[in-house]
Amino acid sequence: MTRQERLRWSERLGFGVGDLGFNLYWTTMASFLAAFYTDVFGISPAAAGTLLFATRIVDAFTDPVMGAVADRTRSRWGKFRPYLLFGGLPLAAAGVLTFTTPDLGAGAKLVYAYATYNALMLAYTLVSMPYSALSGVMTAHGGERTTLISVRFLLAFTGGALVNKFTLPLVEAFGEGDPQLGWQRTMMVYGAVAIALFLVTFATTRERIAPPPQQRSSPLQDIRDLLASWPWLILFVLAMLIMMTITLRAGSAYYFFTYYLERPDLLPNYLLLQMVAYAVGALCAPILVRHFDKARLLAWLMGGVAVLSLAFYWVPKESIWLMFVLNGLISLALGPKSPLTWSMYADTADLNEWRHGRRATAMTFAAATFAQKLGGSLASAGMLWVLGWLGYVANQAQQGASQDGIHLMQTIVPGVFALLAMLAASFYNLGGTELAGIQRDLDARAGPS
Repeated sequence: MTRQERLRWSERLGFGVGDLGFNLYWTTMASFLAAFYTDVFGISPAAAGTLLFATRIVDAFTDPVMGAVADRTRSRWGKFRPYLLFGGLPLAAAGVLTFTTPDLGAGAKLVYAYATYNALMLAYTLVSMPYSALSGVMTAHGGERTTLISVRFLLAFTGGALVNKFTLPLVEAFGEGDPQLGWQRTMMVYGAVAIALFLVTFATTRERIAPPPQQRSSPLQDIRDLLASWPWLILFVLAMLIMMTITLRAGSAYYFFTYYLERPDLLPNYLLLQMVAYAVGALCAPILVRHFDKARLLAWLMGGVAVLSLAFYWVPKESIWLMFVLNGLISLALGPKSPLTWSMYADTADLNEWRHGRRATAMTFAAATFAQKLGGSLASAGMLWVLGWLGYVANQAQQGASQDGIHLMQTIVPGVFALLAMLAASFYNLGGTELAGIQRDLDARAGPS
């Protein structure tokens, strides 16, 4: 095996189905968890917002810890693959418990929500962080990395599309009129499917890039290396802003269709279109990077998201078809961002190895997921806090400021964050001939396989 090895389609697809499994959880949380807590579990928007924010902040700080552990894992299966073998079952259990509504008083129920959601996010980190790092050690070939991660996100968005289309119908079917039971049984099914997909990823992938044999470093040294890397810092900010854009669009869609448009029947198809367009955009990424620099392409895409999101605000309520068209175009523009940014993270891991003689692949990706979770928590919590402040009451018609706030959170507010992401992307400076030279030097240091 060599650093620049091209991968077979069986390995690309095997790696990709892992993220389909993760999106049975991630998309469920992004699209439905806020609404589950307010409309099914039965806690106030303000309490739910604080819960989501506090839990995600705690979880974000566990990512670097897990990165340090994974970078220092030694096993016959490699550094990162063992977590896919053993982590699926605790993740499934935590998912079921999080979407279970206990028969408790208000205070005890809130404690239960904190305990189970924290357990879910910890179990998710245990498996997802090594999975993300795995893409950085399967190959060092730049084009191959982009293709690999494009396949990953094609399947991730496929999983997200399935979740958005079928979750609410499954909850209704499994619950037979009891949404609490429906959510519990739906998460049981999702957990079983995710375990199977993680095992496929474990069985079909290989780790080809190892740290230098003489490497000696501490987790604190790994973090210092990242903080001294300008490209990585830009990606950190970029990931946070893009995740705020995506989370606001997904999380507010339920409220937008239920209480603003008063057409909840359209929500599954709206979210399905969103994920299908994400997948098509991700599939286009390998083609686009043949003609455009990654950072410049990302900046233009986020600029397009900003313009289209602002235009969405002016669409009349009766023009549902135009809302769907704009939703598809916005999602299509957002689709390539995941393959682009994750391949850029792998590039920054190569940069740090070239500069310092130390490789911390998992820490690089862990700090990236830290930024994503921080952005997601700020967006979800902020949305719920604003709803509470504007007078939102679950399962009742919304009036005045509450309706206006829901409208803004689906349109203009994500557009503002997309505009900030465009600005951040313009400062990224790793690519082209510099990156090609770094890869040649690292290949020379590694020597013949």
